[in-house]
Amino acid sequence: MASSRPRARSTSLRDSDAPMEGASGWDAIEWTKIEPFSRSVSLGNLECLLEAEQIVAEGQGVVLVNADEAGTLLVTNFRLFFLREGTRDIIPLGTIPLATIEKFSKIVVKPPSAPRQFDKAPSQRLLQVIGKDMRIIVFGFRPRTKQRRTIFDALLRCTRPTRLWDLYAFASGPFKFTNTNPMVRLLDEYFRLLGKGSCHASMDTIEDGSFTLSNDLWRISGINSNYTLCPTYPFALIVPRSISDEEILQASSFRAKCRLPVVSWCHPVTGAVLARSSQPLVGLMMNMRSNTDEKIVAALCTQLAGARETRRKLYIADARPRKNALANGAMGGGSESSSHYFQSEIVFFGIDNIHAMRESFARLRDYLDTYGTASSDGMSSFLRHGGWSWGGGNLSSMSASVSTLGDSGWLIHVQSVLAGSAWIAARVALESASVLVHCSDGWDRTTQLVSLANLMLDPYYRTFKGFQALVEKDWLAFGHPFSDRMGMPTVSGSVNMPFELSRQPSSGSFSSSPMRQPSGSLASQAPPSHAQTSNNYSPIFLQWVDCVSQLLRMYPFAFEFSSAFLVDFLDCVLSCRFGNFLCNSEKERLQCGVSDACGCMWKYLADLRASEGKYHVHYNLFFDPNRHGSAILPPAAALAPTLWPQFHLRWACPSEDKAGELEAECRKMAEKFSELKKEKEVAERKAKEITTTIESLSAELRKEKQLSSSAMNLAKRASKESAAIKRAVESLGCKVHFSDSGYLVDIERNPQKSMHSPSRREADGSVQHDEKSDLSVSISVAAEDAICSNPLSQVCETLCPLHTREGGCRWPDAGCAQFGSQFVGLKANFDAFDRLSIFDGYFES
Repeated sequence: MASSRPRARSTSLRDSDAPMEGASGWDAIEWTKIEPFSRSVSLGNLECLLEAEQIVAEGQGVVLVNADEAGTLLVTNFRLFFLREGTRDIIPLGTIPLATIEKFSKIVVKPPSAPRQFDKAPSQRLLQVIGKDMRIIVFGFRPRTKQRRTIFDALLRCTRPTRLWDLYAFASGPFKFTNTNPMVRLLDEYFRLLGKGSCHASMDTIEDGSFTLSNDLWRISGINSNYTLCPTYPFALIVPRSISDEEILQASSFRAKCRLPVVSWCHPVTGAVLARSSQPLVGLMMNMRSNTDEKIVAALCTQLAGARETRRKLYIADARPRKNALANGAMGGGSESSSHYFQSEIVFFGIDNIHAMRESFARLRDYLDTYGTASSDGMSSFLRHGGWSWGGGNLSSMSASVSTLGDSGWLIHVQSVLAGSAWIAARVALESASVLVHCSDGWDRTTQLVSLANLMLDPYYRTFKGFQALVEKDWLAFGHPFSDRMGMPTVSGSVNMPFELSRQPSSGSFSSSPMRQPSGSLASQAPPSHAQTSNNYSPIFLQWVDCVSQLLRMYPFAFEFSSAFLVDFLDCVLSCRFGNFLCNSEKERLQCGVSDACGCMWKYLADLRASEGKYHVHYNLFFDPNRHGSAILPPAAALAPTLWPQFHLRWACPSEDKAGELEAECRKMAEKFSELKKEKEVAERKAKEITTTIESLSAELRKEKQLSSSAMNLAKRASKESAAIKRAVESLGCKVHFSDSGYLVDIERNPQKSMHSPSRREADGSVQHDEKSDLSVSISVAAEDAICSNPLSQVCETLCPLHTREGGCRWPDAGCAQFGSQFVGLKANFDAFDRLSIFDGYFES
């Protein structure tokens, strides 16, 4: 599973039908060192169990031969997993989902017979498990116990469910991994392809049939909404706008499985399309024709943009070898004739069928087990044949190992798929030509080529969201038979299982191999060959994901997701933990109610990414959408695939799988850089705040300085006014005393020193002064707003020497208190006041 992808040291075992070197790893295991267990695993205390996962059987004192680890082997309704003794830690190598198991068998290793040996050693009882994810593991059980039988019988029951609903995906239910209906997501992708991205589908849209939108060239047809046209096609199809539903129905009978030509992808600018179908039923003589089929294919060749009466070229890409296409003609199939299809060219890619891919994958797995760091017999390949030399022995063995990898043919097949897809993408992108792709049934090689070409042409498919849309459209909706290819039960209840479980006599041994010479006999209750029991099992989808990883290696800046995401994605698919990849078609998944009854793998993976943000291991740190914003077209010289380390080598050569560690280090550095960047932003923000505060304080300081300067100026002005008043009053022969507070001014007059006697008022209530008494006047300072509205009548009459009897004022510039002086009754141009002779004006006769 994605959550338990191993990174620890692990090893692998060779296939059960291969010879084993009994004197090496097998005999080295000390079975007697394992003490019998008096207790069993507490079923309720295992935190590693998933939702609705239940333990079916357990074996104590089991040895994982690959790693020479002792522990407990458990079988649940979902997986087989191995717990290390003492710590109860899960060992990833020994933990494998039941659906990922391709086959398993019992093996008995008999000790070598020696002369004069009276105490015969017991045989070693082993259980070999071969996985679809490149691993081969072996468990050893204590002699004279029934634990191996218990585990084996539990695997028989749990790995071969008679009904689809017995799978763990239905037992666990949707849990928290619910998502929208896949049919709704398919329509949203169709809307995007037609340039109607602003439209969004819903279940109501599907039920009322309002999803049949169109543009100038193409339309969405609902003729297959009940799956009566083609049970393996989706409910909605993109077809040429000029073709009616009646013509579509008529043309479907001319193609195998009624899989007529439909549009998979259309270029948003040039109008070129990538279409798919199955082989035409032309017959042995290739003389059968269909006018409606030819019309539909011709409608794919729309006019070139900007060119009048010039139609684009059409390529018909047949994924099969030419001889296979001709052989299919004997069974009614075959390939098109370019003379029957307007402006077309037929191209054969020569990609082998599912049986060749299955055998190639098995040979690759054997190669990795033989030449890996440690074999499934517990011995390192360096120590085989008594020497440490590479590959076991001598230089010829090195050449043999290289030739063995080449003989597996896996990389050649991957290269063929990559080359065919690149050729298709180049025709669409460079020539603006339309391409129709098919093989025999149009759901294996066709799906590989079309989806990989889509990935090269459209950068949207190289994002997380786009990759999901691509897989759901071209693999799931268009009916790749996942149940058949992965050996899972179908809706009808029949089981196409790859497990090889029939019994053979316990006596006998494996055939010898040039690399391993047995010194002890190895007997097996061996299953028959894989091809005898499961003719439909084949790692087609795994091979396609391998091709995607090759593109990711060639264009590391073009993909939003990482190689680790592809590994976890593939593990989820093989485990059948979720319902997305069950059944053989959209129709079957709809009949079973998979989307409602099972969890959604896409939601699970999205939650994993959301848990750690953009620094999750699934994100590609080097992704740059601006660098590869259009099609990626790898040249032929670059199509040299290599083993995918994160997937192929993770079990056989885990220490050599350094790509994941390198990405992890880069991820740590990127995360540290991001943290430093955030700290820098925080520091810059604080510095900006401090600068703003300093500027604010500086502004306040400047304001205070201005106020202080203004206060000083006012003080100077007030002092000048006071001095002027003092001089003016003293000139009258009075003494002036200013209080310290500046609010009271006392004026005293001595009549003896006076040069002029004040007038005496009559007895009308006014103050009268005796000639002998001193004159004392108290003047209060008031604010401007507290001054009376007519200060001249109150102040000037009693004090101001320049007040005339007529009510006028002889003060220079006619300034007085009501215009803002702080001293009641006086405000003037003091320079003029200094120049004025008061005596001349006051004592004027």
